[in-house]
Amino acid sequence: MWSRYTFISVRIVALLLACASPFAFGESVEKALMPGQVIQGHAKYEEECSNCHERGNPAGQVRLCLSCHKEVAADVKGKQHFHGHLVEANCRSCHTDHKGRNAKIVILDKKHFDHKSTGLPLKGAHLKLLAEKCDSCHAPQKPYRQASTECNSCHAKDDMHKGSLGPQCAQCHSEDTWKHGKFDHDKTRFQLEGGHRETACKECHADAHYKNTPRDCYSCHKKDDQKDGHKGQFGTKCETCHIADSWDVYTFDHNTETHYLLKGKHEDADCTACHTTKLYVPPKTPNTCVACHRKDDNEKGHKGALGPKCESCHAETGWKKTNFDHDRDTEFKLLGKHHDVKCDDCHVGGLKPQQGKAEREKLPLNCVGCHRKLDQEKGHKGKFGDKCDSCHNNDDWKKPFFDHDKDTHYVLKGKHIKTACQDCHKGTLYVEKLTSDCISCHRTTDMDSGHKGQLGPHCEKCHDEKQWKGISFDHNKSRFPLTGKHISVECKACHKAPTFRDAKMTCVSCHIKDDVHKKKFGSDCVQCHNTRNWKAWDFDHQQTRYPLKGGHIKAKCEDCHQLPMEGKISLSTSCIDCHSTQDVHHGGFGVQCDRCHTEDNWKAIRR
Repeated sequence: MWSRYTFISVRIVALLLACASPFAFGESVEKALMPGQVIQGHAKYEEECSNCHERGNPAGQVRLCLSCHKEVAADVKGKQHFHGHLVEANCRSCHTDHKGRNAKIVILDKKHFDHKSTGLPLKGAHLKLLAEKCDSCHAPQKPYRQASTECNSCHAKDDMHKGSLGPQCAQCHSEDTWKHGKFDHDKTRFQLEGGHRETACKECHADAHYKNTPRDCYSCHKKDDQKDGHKGQFGTKCETCHIADSWDVYTFDHNTETHYLLKGKHEDADCTACHTTKLYVPPKTPNTCVACHRKDDNEKGHKGALGPKCESCHAETGWKKTNFDHDRDTEFKLLGKHHDVKCDDCHVGGLKPQQGKAEREKLPLNCVGCHRKLDQEKGHKGKFGDKCDSCHNNDDWKKPFFDHDKDTHYVLKGKHIKTACQDCHKGTLYVEKLTSDCISCHRTTDMDSGHKGQLGPHCEKCHDEKQWKGISFDHNKSRFPLTGKHISVECKACHKAPTFRDAKMTCVSCHIKDDVHKKKFGSDCVQCHNTRNWKAWDFDHQQTRYPLKGGHIKAKCEDCHQLPMEGKISLSTSCIDCHSTQDVHHGGFGVQCDRCHTEDNWKAIRR
C-alpha cells in the first residue's frame, strides 16, 4: 500500500503534468520520477537526463556512456582489457547510478574476479597474487585498465640485464619463476648445439650483458686453449676442428679441407707433431716426408744417403715397411732372400750422387757384384767364375739348384749326388773341362789305397756310384769263377790287398792253414776237395793212373803219400818205391815186384 506521502506526491506530479506543455511535461515527469542523485562524478550531467538516457531507447544508454568514457570505448572497440572482453556491453548492469553523491558504482569482487576476462590470464606466480595483492600490479587510485601488461613495468628493479635486452621479458622468462628462462637461443644468430645447451647463460654472458656477446669460440675458450689446448698455436678458428658436442672431439677432415691426405699412422698422429709453428701464419707447413722425419732418417735411417724422397720407398702404414716395388721400378727383381735384405746392404753408397760425382753410382746387376767377397771367403774362391746364378738361386745360397743331370753330359748317381762340386771341379770352371771317366777323379785313390793302376782306368766295371767299397764285379767272368762257399766269402779273404790280380788261384794259397795233409797230397786241392764243403771230398783213385786193388784199397793215403810236394801229385807207381823196406830179397829180384806179388796178398806168389 502506498503511504500518505507517496499518494500526495503522485497527485502533485499528475497536476503538474496536466498543466505543462508536452515536451516540458515529459522532462518534468522524468525529473520528478528520478530515483535519486547521481554520483559526484556525474553531478554535472544530472540536470539533463538526455546526457545519459535516450527516451524510448534503453540501448542508447551504452552509446552515451562510451561517448564520455572514451578510454572504455577504445577498449570495447579494440576488444582489449576488461570491457573489451565483455560479451554484452551493458554498462548499467554493473554500474547503477542515482544512489547518491557518495555512492560507489564501481565495485570489484577481488575474491571471485576472473582475471581471464581482462584478456590477461594470470599464470604461475602471478596467480598467487590474485585477490590478495592486486596493488602489486595495479597502482592505488588509478584505474585498473591503466596497469601495464609489460613485465618490465613491474620488474624493472629485478631486471639483472639493466635494460640491455629491452622490456620484452616474456621472450625468455615465464610466470612460474623469474630465474628460469624459456628463451629459444636457436632463434638468435648463435644456435646452441651439443655441450652449449647445458652451459649456464652466465658462462658466456658475463655480467648478464646479452647483447653484443661475441659468437666466436676463441672469445670464450681462450683460457682453455692457453691452459690445456694449443696455446694459440692453431689460431682462433676453433670451429675448424672442434664441435660443440665435446671439446675433445675433432671434426676437422684433413683429407677434404687440405691438399695433404692423411693415411696410415698419420691419421693417429698428433697435430703438433707436424704443425710445430703457428697455423695460418707463414711459412706454411711443408708436405714432404723428410721435413718431419729428417731426424728419424739421421738417427735410425739412411743418414741422408738415400735422398729426401722418402715416399719412393716408405708408406704411411709403417716407417719400417716400404712400398717401393723393386721388381717394378728397377731392372733387378728381388727374389727369395733378397726380399728381406736391407737396402743399405746393397746400396752401400746410398742413392744420391757421391761427392765429386755428377750422378749416383749404379750397382752391378750380377751376383758376383755383391757376393764376390763371400765367394772368396766361404765359396769357390773364384774358381767357378762369375755366373753364380748358374748354380745358386735367391732362396738359399747354400743350396744350389744346378741340375747336373740336365745341364751336363754327366748324370750324377749315388754318392755323386751329394758330393761337393769342388771335389771334382778342382780347377777353374768353364776353363778346365773335366773328363767323365772315373779314374780322372779317383786316380789318387786308386794309387794310394786302390789297385795301383793294376786293373786299368775302367773303374765302372767293378764299382758304381752307390758305394766305392761295394763292387758289382762278376767273378764268374774272371779266370777264377766263384762256386760253392766261395760265393759268400768276402773279397778280402782272398784278396789281401786291393791289387786283386796279385791273388793266386791255387787253393793252397788261401787254405794252407787248412791243409791237414801238410802238402803230402800236393797243392792241387781240387783233386779231392770241392768248394761246397772242405771236409767232404770225392777223390776217386780209380780214375788215376794208379787204380787201387787188393790190399791197396784199404791202405791209408799217408801210407803212400808221405812226403810234401808242390802242385799235382807225382808219385812213382812202382811197388819198390813204397815197399823197399819190405823187400826180403834185398833187390835180388829187381824192382818189378808185381811180376811175382799181387795187391791182394804180399805173401802170395804168382805161379
